[in-house]
Amino acid sequence: MSGDSAYDALAQEHAGDARWAFGTGFTAPLAESAAGADAPVPPEVPAGDLALYCLMLGDDALVLAQRLIEWCTDAPELEEEVALANIALDLLGQARLLLTRAGRADGTGRDEDALAYFRDAGQFRNVRLVEAANGDFARSVARLLVFATWRLALFTRLTASADPALAAIAAKGVNELAYHRDYAAQWTLRLGRGTEESHRRLTAGLADVRPLLGELFAVHPVEERLSGLGAAVRPDTVHDEVAAVLERVRTAAGLDAPLLGAAPPPPPAAGESGRDGRHTGELTALLAEMQSVARAHPEAAW
Repeated sequence: MSGDSAYDALAQEHAGDARWAFGTGFTAPLAESAAGADAPVPPEVPAGDLALYCLMLGDDALVLAQRLIEWCTDAPELEEEVALANIALDLLGQARLLLTRAGRADGTGRDEDALAYFRDAGQFRNVRLVEAANGDFARSVARLLVFATWRLALFTRLTASADPALAAIAAKGVNELAYHRDYAAQWTLRLGRGTEESHRRLTAGLADVRPLLGELFAVHPVEERLSGLGAAVRPDTVHDEVAAVLERVRTAAGLDAPLLGAAPPPPPAAGESGRDGRHTGELTALLAEMQSVARAHPEAAW
């Protein structure tokens, strides 16, 4: 290490990028590989559609990462603070890759920082499930169980995407998401089979997230077009797998009501989902905090 302090050394390492403090400038996985963010978009894949699809998946991860990191200093045990922070970091890593790919694919050259910090809520394309407030620990466990189970099913299929960058990002994410699902499933069993109070809270948490599940399986026009080209996955095709996993966990945890039925839940009205930029005030508040430093000091260097 050179310099008088760790900060001096970091500044020297990233001297060519005045904005490294926000994230850009650090070496990202896949950046040097043939399937990296700069890989050409396959000619048969509409670049604009691919960019929007990557935004959808990237925004899901970015927003939930921000929610999970809110548990630092508030989780029931120190060990859980560390576990949730690590899950948040995994999702943040996925978001970085996906947002970078989106900026390359749409031809604007926007980097991960521009997309994370300088878009308003109406420009985000995440599902509403991830922006909802944490509630208590049981509610956060319920959300993470559903989200990780759903996203793992999507990413497993996306490893065969016609876009090589998206396939590589998905392959990297599969192992991470398998851990996220396992972590949430174990806590679901502990809470469901624990005390009367823990069972009650978990049941209430699942009831809170249930109305938000329809959006997970609704097929956006971009997903419809890209899935026909082998570049994306129709989310309705993973419903049965997700329902089966959640049912096994529910039974083992001694819970009463199934989370998902035999068919996907009713989708939001056309044009009214988070995928269309329709969000709650909870996302606006989350972004105000997350983006505050970058917006107060644009192009800042440390």
